[in-house]
Amino acid sequence: MPTKDLAFATIEALAPRIESGELSPVDLTQAQLDRIDRLDGGLKSYATVMAESARAEAEQAAAEIADGRYRGPLHGIPLAVKDLCYTDGVRTMGATAALKDFVPNFDSTVVARLRGAGAILLGKLNLTEGAMAGYNRAFAVPVNPWDAERWTGVSSSGSGVATSAGLCYASLGSDTGGSIRSPSASCGIVGIKPTWGRVSRYGVLALAESLDHVGPMTRSVWDAAAVFEAIAGDDANDPTTLPEPAPSLLAEIDSGVSGLRIGWDERYATSDVIPPVAEAVAKSVELLAELGAEIVPVEMPDMRPYMAAWLALCGPEAVAAHAATYPSRRDEYGNWFKAWLDRGASVTGAQYAEASNQRAELTGLLARAFEGIDMLACPAMATLPPRITEDGLYDDEPQDFDPERMRFTAPYDMNRAPSITLPNGMSEIGLPTALQLVGKPLGETVLCRAAYAFERALAFSEHPPV
Repeated sequence: MPTKDLAFATIEALAPRIESGELSPVDLTQAQLDRIDRLDGGLKSYATVMAESARAEAEQAAAEIADGRYRGPLHGIPLAVKDLCYTDGVRTMGATAALKDFVPNFDSTVVARLRGAGAILLGKLNLTEGAMAGYNRAFAVPVNPWDAERWTGVSSSGSGVATSAGLCYASLGSDTGGSIRSPSASCGIVGIKPTWGRVSRYGVLALAESLDHVGPMTRSVWDAAAVFEAIAGDDANDPTTLPEPAPSLLAEIDSGVSGLRIGWDERYATSDVIPPVAEAVAKSVELLAELGAEIVPVEMPDMRPYMAAWLALCGPEAVAAHAATYPSRRDEYGNWFKAWLDRGASVTGAQYAEASNQRAELTGLLARAFEGIDMLACPAMATLPPRITEDGLYDDEPQDFDPERMRFTAPYDMNRAPSITLPNGMSEIGLPTALQLVGKPLGETVLCRAAYAFERALAFSEHPPV
């Protein structure tokens, strides 16, 4: 297989070749490192490349597989993780200068589980500062491989760029208000935001602990399901993880959509949504119906009034998460995140309590809206990725932050429900569009069934962006 084609192969296609010995993890890893060396100077997705340890892990994987000790579909597959995830002996900076020298002495649970599955860790990926909306000038800003002048989505931007550009076969992102889904939509890849508690957050730098989710970002639904299986499940180090065993998404992924009830609220999905995005989502619902899904009309609540509650929850929780360095090292933060923390520190206990009450109210409204359906179809973003400016990336202050742009994402962080975002076409200007399927809590299995069937039927075969 030509090197470029190999870089964009799916884990689903690579895993059998690795297991059989046809493809060496050593060669695959070196090809990825060479590609990173060649392209990432322009794309800026990696904060830290772990070349030496990656080669050692590839050698170990090759020896284990040759010895008949194959661990599963991630064995020998080169991956990368957002630079919020602790890595033993390797900097975990969270894109903030206050943590630029922080070196954990243990792996986060998700990293440990990826290593346990035999995956090879290529490195750590860039992000917005503290996983919010602005970048710190001390760190590189990832570049959208489809169009360098376009936004990459926050905050798992490095994860979106590296995965889209063939600089890793999968990555981990985190999502507090949309930061797995918006980079997936902006970069034309697949992202799963799991049910809150499905995936451990132990050893993952927090933005807002009651809202943070960790999940996979890949180039196919099957690949995302495989990574989810590796990282999900109860963790004694994180008491917020769910005690129920995580499901095997791959076991049912080929079951199709027949019998699944997919909610559709045309007003919610298309009002104030630009035509290319609205039309692509509507056509996606038509295709799901053709595949055998039952499309059920639903009426979604107006969620815009609840977006201010997200702000009042996230800001103070970010202050708590940064207690070791804020306000004592306030001046080391970039302009955007420093102002975000200042704003969070100004929220009163009564305001936080009222936001918590609004969150509970929204959760109840959404539970009622989802009665009688398995999932909801909607956009992940109301627009294509917008054009960016340097000042906009670094210096716009939180006062300019419009929470309504998160109306398709933040509500499902607030109610902690799972979702999957995947490409559903190309716009006339050469940027991918995206479909989001939102499930009920613990509904990852049916989400992946629907997304996998949709993905195969659509046959989305865009040319790789680079």
